Amino acid sequence: MKKLFKISMVLLLVLSAATVFAAGGQETPAASEEKAPMEDSRMGGVLVFGRSGDSVGLDPGRETDGESFYGSTQVYDTLVEFVPGQTSIQPALAESWSFADDGLSATFNLRKGVKFHDGTDFNADAVVFSFERQFKEDHPFYKNGPWKYWGYMGMSDIVDSVVAIDEYTVKFNLKVVEAPFIANLAMDFASIVSPAAAEKYGEDLATNPVGTGAFKFVSWIKDDNMVFERNPDYWGGDVYLDRLIIKVIPDATARWLSLKKGEVDVIDFPSPEDLEEMQNTAGIKVIQQAGLNVGYLALNNEKAPYDNVKVRQAMNYAIDRDEIVKGVYGAAGAPAKNPLPPTMWSYNDDIDAYPYDPEMAKKLLAEAGYADGFKTEIWAMPVARPYNPNGRKVAEIMQAQLAKVGIEVEIVSYEWGTYLDKCDYGEHQAAMLGWTGDNGDPDNFLWVLLSKQAAEKPAGNIAFWKNDEFTDLIAEAKQEMDVAKRTELYRAAQVVFHDDAPWVPLAHSVVSEPMKESVQDFYLYPTGKRVFAKVWLKK
Repeated sequence: MKKLFKISMVLLLVLSAATVFAAGGQETPAASEEKAPMEDSRMGGVLVFGRSGDSVGLDPGRETDGESFYGSTQVYDTLVEFVPGQTSIQPALAESWSFADDGLSATFNLRKGVKFHDGTDFNADAVVFSFERQFKEDHPFYKNGPWKYWGYMGMSDIVDSVVAIDEYTVKFNLKVVEAPFIANLAMDFASIVSPAAAEKYGEDLATNPVGTGAFKFVSWIKDDNMVFERNPDYWGGDVYLDRLIIKVIPDATARWLSLKKGEVDVIDFPSPEDLEEMQNTAGIKVIQQAGLNVGYLALNNEKAPYDNVKVRQAMNYAIDRDEIVKGVYGAAGAPAKNPLPPTMWSYNDDIDAYPYDPEMAKKLLAEAGYADGFKTEIWAMPVARPYNPNGRKVAEIMQAQLAKVGIEVEIVSYEWGTYLDKCDYGEHQAAMLGWTGDNGDPDNFLWVLLSKQAAEKPAGNIAFWKNDEFTDLIAEAKQEMDVAKRTELYRAAQVVFHDDAPWVPLAHSVVSEPMKESVQDFYLYPTGKRVFAKVWLKK
């Protein structure tokens, strides 16, 4: 007898990482702060969302960054999805699913009558197409990759085949039991694309997205704006906004001024210095949530001097995280010591953080053969992200701190897409990056960012750290369905990470989203999504 998905999901839904703040927090979807008096009063209007940087592309199978997913999320759907504001799973393009008794296959019953934006049918063949293009090397569209996220998640080690049983039934045959498998399918890389559109546009599907989502793509002016219009045939019911415009405003203060002037309705990643003013400005509200994120400095283990563990440990002693948090994050941040955020189950709080100790840093550098220090590049992110609101400022603080132990830092940056590509291929010595969890599972941090497999180029593990003990621990945890046992394994893995120091973990942040009071039913997702399918404007 098969196990129904509600039973199978229990272990995956153990803990929502969303810790909502009492002041300016968001309610659960079932208890929206305001209710429209009539259904049709919600309809209409244009919402402008101001963000810090542009998308790299809009094919969710090819991209890895949150800015790209901001655009693709509006157009595409997945088989399952996250409940708004939570990490629990609900049906989406699949109405139900079940696992075989041995856990090595999962069968999905698809929603009928759904159309892609180009008028073609959503069906089992479209699901098979969307996944096979990412892992079957003989698939005609495999060449349109690289399919980075599929690789980061180790999906080729999990999925053996995807088979259309009939027009509305799909079966995933698995190579191994995988505890987070269903949650993985709620992630953006698992979006279902129109096969007809992929055939028509080829690689240009990245600039001409066609899905089944709440909004249809209209236009994209690079580094300026994207425009989407309501999908009147959306399977999920009414979409209230006529249009959604996603506008690039790189400077945080400029985004705030645009919101005050009424030029935009919602803004991303405000400057911590502006938050108090925002919270005290009439007509503005700020939604806040503890971030499921971590910002870090990755030390490239393939390049000297970071191939030496004593140098990596010295970097951890030489960088004062408290000063960084105070100077950049303010009250919206907390120093990091682990690769997991404190809101994530299995976080190991028993680990002692590296203290700020320049003398210990000098001692370790001398033992490593660098008594006089060395020169290094530190790459600074060019855009604000939830885990790092100002990469340049963080780099400047680290530059001054490291100079005190004889390390001379040159700060380097590139355009966002170029920055990511260069990091993926290991061109850096040390680079700042970060992560917002995609599925509420520790695996999504530890495997994607630190496993040996994720160090294959193009890499998610941009420290290029290949530690057998660590990878064995997290590989065992992936296949263990007992949450208590998984927790023990993940806690042990964090100890290995701490001792070998492939990163300097920097900070975790509170995510704040300022908006007009008129914006209703907007929810912050712990996974970093920005979803506007059910947002409406109070008239």
